[in-house]
Amino acid sequence: MIKETGRVVAIEADCLWVETIRQSTCNSCSAQKGCGHGMLNKVAPGRLNHMRVLLRDQPASNFAIDDEVEVSIPEQVLVTGAMLVYLLPLITLLLGTLLASQLWQGDLAAFLGAVGGFIVGLGVVKYHAAINHNNMDLQPVVLPKRDNGGIASVNWVEPA
Repeated sequence: MIKETGRVVAIEADCLWVETIRQSTCNSCSAQKGCGHGMLNKVAPGRLNHMRVLLRDQPASNFAIDDEVEVSIPEQVLVTGAMLVYLLPLITLLLGTLLASQLWQGDLAAFLGAVGGFIVGLGVVKYHAAINHNNMDLQPVVLPKRDNGGIASVNWVEPA
């Protein structure tokens, strides 16, 4: 489970909009050179990101603007999502190229098939995102607020 802390910037009935600051954890990651996140962080370090986070079983009334919340997403969802977003359009691009090359002769046909296949792949990714918009298993969720364990805060006053 990947966890991130953020600040609530908007509240909706079924979700929160949370602002996070991109952390520079790239030095400990094994994909340092091939990751777009690391390159973006070098261009604009500390840039704020906004994400829609589902509430799960918590009512929106438990939260207020500027509350600090903890957000989680399973690692497998992140890996699967990255493969879907990056590989599916590439695979459909190649399939479009092959199909167009089989049906028509010439480079223009192969190019148009590649463009068409890429557009189909992007459409499938967009459709998948739309149907899973509120899927708790595939979206970031807010973790329950932690209480202070029954410890009351104490305000110290100097004796007069």
